[in-house]
Amino acid sequence: MARLLAIDYGKKRTGIAVTDPMQIIASGLTTVATRDLTNFLLDYVGKEEVEVIVIGEPKQMDYTDSELGPWLRKYTMQLETLFPDIKIEREDERFTSKMAHASMLKSGLKKKQRQNKSLVDEIAATIILQSYMDRKR
Repeated sequence: MARLLAIDYGKKRTGIAVTDPMQIIASGLTTVATRDLTNFLLDYVGKEEVEVIVIGEPKQMDYTDSELGPWLRKYTMQLETLFPDIKIEREDERFTSKMAHASMLKSGLKKKQRQNKSLVDEIAATIILQSYMDRKR
């Protein structure tokens, strides 16, 4: 089997999570500068077999697009062109940052560690991926 990869897109940083090849466990992979995201994905997909790329879909409470919505639709089309053999999916990402903070607090991380925005983005990507996996099962 191939991995699943999730993206928690942000204007400055993007959190990335992946599954193991058996698609059992979702784990944070890294956080990259958003300007480097496409190059990171090209490199990663060149080294690892990826079946699905899951992009966090930012929605408002009333299910309308957030300000990033139109850009992410355009970026999704770019990814479909770059990776024609990889399925590109969207997953609701509302509350993932809050859930990431709660997870960090529950795990006992100190305040300074919880302020690490890169770690929050990576955990949020992991939550997006786990949510996708749970929905597909």
